[in-house]
Amino acid sequence: MLSEETITAIADELVQAGQTRTPVPRLTARYPEMTVEDSYRVQNLWRQRSEAAGRELVGRKIGLTSRAMQMATGITEPDYGIIFDDMVYDSGAKLKWEDFTGARVEMELAFKLKKDIEGPRANIFDVLEATEYVIPALEILDARVEMEGRTIVDTISDNAAMGAMVIGGNPVKPENIDLRWVSGILFKNQTVEETGVAAGVLNHPAAGVYWLANKIAPHGDKLKAGEIILAGSFTRPMWVNAGDTVFADYGPLGTVTCHFE
Repeated sequence: MLSEETITAIADELVQAGQTRTPVPRLTARYPEMTVEDSYRVQNLWRQRSEAAGRELVGRKIGLTSRAMQMATGITEPDYGIIFDDMVYDSGAKLKWEDFTGARVEMELAFKLKKDIEGPRANIFDVLEATEYVIPALEILDARVEMEGRTIVDTISDNAAMGAMVIGGNPVKPENIDLRWVSGILFKNQTVEETGVAAGVLNHPAAGVYWLANKIAPHGDKLKAGEIILAGSFTRPMWVNAGDTVFADYGPLGTVTCHFE
């Protein structure tokens, strides 16, 4: 386990990397003894730094829940990160590509909660009961730690690579649709780049939500009413550059789009 001084130094590095858009060298190369627990300590301190600067927590993201993402990263354990108010955009948003490092886009479903979900024994029925609506989303991945050779420890420390999210389409109550069969087509500049179905996320997109509630319970934390929970990608990450337009078609659930300037 890393010392508090080292954890603080890493968190400060990541805050600066987010400001300068210059990724720090891979953490596990510099601290090979660093554990998953250490990485969440870094993330939590980064969260505290961000909240002290005036950012408001509005939700959580779950990552690496689908086989597609695990194959793309070589990481087999899910992770989670924090969503702040300034990370959330509406469909049609124009985003500055230079605000991200290694920008990539994924298709996901977002759960808006109307009730708290508290572990350690939360299950899929708790999630469905606590959900006000589910809405299509795009996640924009960011990289404040260099990507080459990174492990789950690097990714968790980097707030699970969360950069921003774009929401849109048609909100739907979970009892009105079979969430496992929600599917999507991801376009870049009118070309189909990825397709997927939500069952790719742990066989049901709600599974990631209760996994997260149970994961954070030992730390005295819970998922709270009003939060937005990004349930995990069911497509591989799609690289984007300045000038690219992203369009995601979720069929009956509508579309989400954004443009990188």
